[in-house]
Amino acid sequence: MSILTNLKRPEGSWHRKKRVGRGQGSGLGKTAGRGGKGQKARSGNMRFEGFEGGQSPLQRRLPKFGFNPPNRTVYAVVNLGDLEHVFDAGTTVDEAALKQAGLVKGRYDGVKVLAHGELAKKLIVRVNKVSAAARENIEKAGGSVEELPLVAHKPESAAKAHSGKGVKAPRQPRA
Repeated sequence: MSILTNLKRPEGSWHRKKRVGRGQGSGLGKTAGRGGKGQKARSGNMRFEGFEGGQSPLQRRLPKFGFNPPNRTVYAVVNLGDLEHVFDAGTTVDEAALKQAGLVKGRYDGVKVLAHGELAKKLIVRVNKVSAAARENIEKAGGSVEELPLVAHKPESAAKAHSGKGVKAPRQPRA
């Protein structure tokens, strides 16, 4: 039986670190394994990703495409079929209820209901966006839809965040 004091690594499972440029007797002295002269022998040579020897690299030859606006609005999508399975008749469905039920996870700007699936229960749906088909389906089942305005952040936090920033002092009249 082996114990911690008797443990040894298997023979040949490790190598000494290669120490280059430490004199002729080391076997890797003088040019340190880089050969003689040339770009690759110099320090700071051009081994960066995408370099093609001076030829215009592939990532510059291909056209640019796509754009992700930094201030885009991202909605959490919930389907009618999900509402049918999770909520009982007469329930108010809002963002808090959806998060508690596990239908909305993560951070989103708002919630949108889409008409994938069927809804037969009477629900009060209070979300930021509803597709036309989903609205029709909810109202046909006897429920109601209330679209809430999209608020990027709470007014009090906006007031704190922007207080005094970028506001110029009023001009003083000349005497």
